[in-house]
Amino acid sequence: MSPGGPGTFQELAGSSDDITRFPVKYRDRSRSPGLNMAGSKLSLEGRVSVRCFLLGLSVVIIPLIRTWFGHLDWVFDYLTETPGKIAICVQVAVMNGLLLVTYRGPLYKVAVRACFLGVTFGCGLIISFSETTWTHFGWYLCSLSFFHYSEYLVTAIINPHSLSLDSFLLNHSMEYTLAAISSWVEFTVEKLTVPELKQLSWLSIVGLLMVLCGEGLRKAAMLTAGSNFNHIVQNEKAHSHVLVTGGVYAYFRHPSYVGWFYWSIGTQVLLCNPLCILAYTIASWRFFRERIEEEELSLIHFFAEDYVEYKKKVPTGLPFISGIRVN
Repeated sequence: MSPGGPGTFQELAGSSDDITRFPVKYRDRSRSPGLNMAGSKLSLEGRVSVRCFLLGLSVVIIPLIRTWFGHLDWVFDYLTETPGKIAICVQVAVMNGLLLVTYRGPLYKVAVRACFLGVTFGCGLIISFSETTWTHFGWYLCSLSFFHYSEYLVTAIINPHSLSLDSFLLNHSMEYTLAAISSWVEFTVEKLTVPELKQLSWLSIVGLLMVLCGEGLRKAAMLTAGSNFNHIVQNEKAHSHVLVTGGVYAYFRHPSYVGWFYWSIGTQVLLCNPLCILAYTIASWRFFRERIEEEELSLIHFFAEDYVEYKKKVPTGLPFISGIRVN
């Protein structure tokens, strides 16, 4: 699957995420009857992540200044030619030194991850706005890095008590990593052997729209879950657990699954990777079909007729997946 793909597993308050298997497995948090933010002030870790993401994003400053006083096509050369590579390495080394001096222990671990994602997002922007045939890969880098960082930031906003390094969703299984690498390898090989395949701009735009919509739906599900969102798996039903049918859950029973499904496939459509489009679609569809049936058994056990009635009115949101059959 594409990196960072989310999915809902138990559509109930207090369910949780499991990111230890492939496809990406983690569950929607409890869905309180409204947007329930945990506190009005961003946590220390959240504030550190914002500063460091912006610090990493500063990689765009040098090519941006050079663009103002030069020609646009120099921007991509900044990433591909030796002087540009040296400049980026020096800049990243200075950033890391600054982080080492400023933060210690757990905060440094948060800072370096956020900064890395900021650098990746910045490099994606540089490529995206350059006169190069790698533009769509720049879009991909922006989409991928923004997903991982926003996952952490939104968790810091809605449920700082559950915040951890795992909230970046960067520590996936070996299968997950191999799936990501396979998409990069396919793009590079096809870019070198059949470059015209990677210039289907209309298809990449469709993929970008899928990514944006999937990302938006995922974050809407997290915000609807509010302060009960948690990336740590919780299998027991607490007294505070409630079945919420409003917001995005009025349209889909499993909105995080839907968001993940289209976000993940969208990244491969964006890259014009035919093999990975097919592989991701088949693997994720089969996984979600089995997982939804398994989890709806628990949901019916937890909420009885309330969930059965909800199930009759609201679809899963995933194509040709209806969930468990109920007589």
